[in-house]
Amino acid sequence: MSLLENPTRPVTLRRSGEKTEGAQVSPEWVRISAASAIALQFRSGRFSRDFAFGGINLLLNYEDGCRSDCSYCGLARTRPGDYEDKSFIRVEWPLFRTDDLVDRMAEKESSLTRLCISMVTSPLAYRDTVTITEAIRSKVSTPLSILVAPPTLNRRKLEHFAEIGVDMIGIGLDAVTEELFRRHRSDVPAGGAGLSWEKYWSVVNDSRDIFGPWKVNCHTVVGLGETDAELIDLFFELREREIFAYLFCFNPEPDSRLGQHPKSSISRWRRIQLAKRLIEEKGYRRRAFDFDSEGSLVNIDAPREAVEDVVEEGIAFMTDGCPGESGEPGCTRPYGSYRPTESFRDFPFLPEGPDLALIRGELDLDGLMVQGGSDR
Repeated sequence: MSLLENPTRPVTLRRSGEKTEGAQVSPEWVRISAASAIALQFRSGRFSRDFAFGGINLLLNYEDGCRSDCSYCGLARTRPGDYEDKSFIRVEWPLFRTDDLVDRMAEKESSLTRLCISMVTSPLAYRDTVTITEAIRSKVSTPLSILVAPPTLNRRKLEHFAEIGVDMIGIGLDAVTEELFRRHRSDVPAGGAGLSWEKYWSVVNDSRDIFGPWKVNCHTVVGLGETDAELIDLFFELREREIFAYLFCFNPEPDSRLGQHPKSSISRWRRIQLAKRLIEEKGYRRRAFDFDSEGSLVNIDAPREAVEDVVEEGIAFMTDGCPGESGEPGCTRPYGSYRPTESFRDFPFLPEGPDLALIRGELDLDGLMVQGGSDR
């Protein structure tokens, strides 16, 4: 089904003032990540390591871009440059006709594991996301997530996503406390659209009601000024509600308001990855984690052998993303937290022997488990 041939829901050009004639905007056009373009053979190229990649990421595209102005985001409204040239999580997002993309996904469906549409803050985003979802669902049955733009949604719209075949909802909370959310996402320069902490959590709550347990995820960015204790407290809160926490490592976008802000150290990043795995999948309780006066994780009170087993398993250090149909990693977002020329911050494949040896050195378990030995 072509986007322009749907007899029950025709797509028309924008009203005067909404779309420049001939503009390559959604829903007729959509951006996809560079890794997705390679996987679908729209672009030539290869990854630095061979691995199966079937998670396709889509991003809505508009002439006026995203109306939000988050301090760390490459798509921020006040970041210098034309929107079409801006990056998102520091990777290129080439533009393609949606019909061509849907046809190519249908051809390669056997190799696909997860599809995800990323909305942006725009009054057109909900309508266009529905149109693109319906076009995909007419030809492709691969599990489909939407990374939503909460300002554009209400409960009924979320219910409609479920009705048309979306099976998971992601919410880019990013900042893990209200104070940080307001600093980086609400208090913005003139011309940006400030976001609401309350609205984001309203969408989290509605999504959990509608889609059910482990069908909702909250993105969290490590490195926006939060403490380890604040991150870990959120992990516990989300686990109690059967909501996934997905980790992203802050990766400064040039010319953004946080363009000169440093990344978290690799040691801190690895310890947060490990702690999240212990909490989400191994059942560790809050008392197993000790923090210093500044909220930094300084000790995991657990049997050393049990923690070593989690490290050896390697899953803790893989990219967080929505699962495939059988529960396997579905969306692995190569280069979401690091540049292709940099060492892996999260792995889009299961880390192997040399990778695990590097991870162990970065973790410094001897310094982290000075009191280890009690039960969970």
